[in-house]
Amino acid sequence: MPLIYKICPAALWREAEAAGQFLGAPVDLADGYIHFSTAAQVRETAARHFAGTDDLVLAAVDAEALGSALRYEPSRGGDLFPHLYGPLPLSAVRSVVPLPLAEDGRHRFPATLDA
Repeated sequence: MPLIYKICPAALWREAEAAGQFLGAPVDLADGYIHFSTAAQVRETAARHFAGTDDLVLAAVDAEALGSALRYEPSRGGDLFPHLYGPLPLSAVRSVVPLPLAEDGRHRFPATLDA
């Protein structure tokens, strides 16, 4: 089961849990798809787009459960990033964990991401 990752403000994720699906953050809604990262990409995504931001969560999502609505498309430097065209069903989410800031100002990722 390949996992992809979504970094999200905790308050926005709580709204998604209440609604039963995640429609996307403002940047996702503006772009027309939900941005995800692979395990190899997620740290750079955090550093580039969420630097210094606290109160985030990291959602691990089963990529296969998203079917044909998930597409890998070129982005930064030609890397293929997962983009979901449609809402994220919470049934595809395998875990949601806090993504706190460490003392050095970078986000502290769970050890399981490196496994």
